[in-house]
Amino acid sequence: MSKVQGNTGAPSVEALESLPLRERQVVELVYSLHEATATQIQQCLEVDLSNSAIRAMLARLEEKGVLQHRIDGQRYLYQAVVPKQEVRTSALKRLVGTFFDDSPASAASALLGMSGKLSNEELDQLEAMIAKAREDGR
Repeated sequence: MSKVQGNTGAPSVEALESLPLRERQVVELVYSLHEATATQIQQCLEVDLSNSAIRAMLARLEEKGVLQHRIDGQRYLYQAVVPKQEVRTSALKRLVGTFFDDSPASAASALLGMSGKLSNEELDQLEAMIAKAREDGR
């Protein structure tokens, strides 16, 4: 059985947002892969960094409390500390605030405009969310 190791003090979303670009790219990869080894991260990054440079960056991210790891045989599997949903909500609020003047309707309109044809199921989901927002007085 593997034990999760690393700094277990949960960082704030703001700490994630203030990371340098390369560290933020690594964390985003870990989020998209759910957990990852240094080798997987090295293969996915669009820049040429050595495996030891990746491992050093992962160690720094653990020290900052952003990532933690578990040992699986001889591999270290890294995972994010802050839940993905929490980070997603914060990132979306920042995006809507920055690019859509704090207007969720403008952001939704832009998203709908860039998507291809929506399925009936997706349209039903959107209609249900709008109905719930109306019920909740939002």
